[in-house]
Amino acid sequence: MRLTMRTSLALRTLMFCAVNDGRIVQRHEISTTCDASENHLAQVIHLLARNGYIKTRRGRHGGLSLARPAGEITVGQVFRSFEAPLPFADCWQGSERECPLKGACRLACVLKEAIDAFYARLDRTTLAELVDDNGDLQTLLKAA
Repeated sequence: MRLTMRTSLALRTLMFCAVNDGRIVQRHEISTTCDASENHLAQVIHLLARNGYIKTRRGRHGGLSLARPAGEITVGQVFRSFEAPLPFADCWQGSERECPLKGACRLACVLKEAIDAFYARLDRTTLAELVDDNGDLQTLLKAA
């Protein structure tokens, strides 16, 4: 399993907004600070807004900010919004071939339990926990 660039950028964007709470931040600030393509970031910002994590404002003084408090956004929610379901053991379901171990293999159950535990841990972590009392991160992400 590997975190996609979209999910990574989504979390960086949310952390940037959380560190700069109460201020409208601009896409180019996030792009520069997080070393991300503005075009790729625009797609991520669109998805974050569509999923209700941020609100955007167009125009000369436009930008983005959190749509709700950082303590109400969990890492698990963001992962589910940006990552496809994790098909660790699809056992060729829905294809012409069926797994020859189907009915006897316990691997799919073990993997499902592991994925459930993974998301349960992410669901317990809020955006606020990632940024609050994290001086090093705040120094890195604080807008000028």
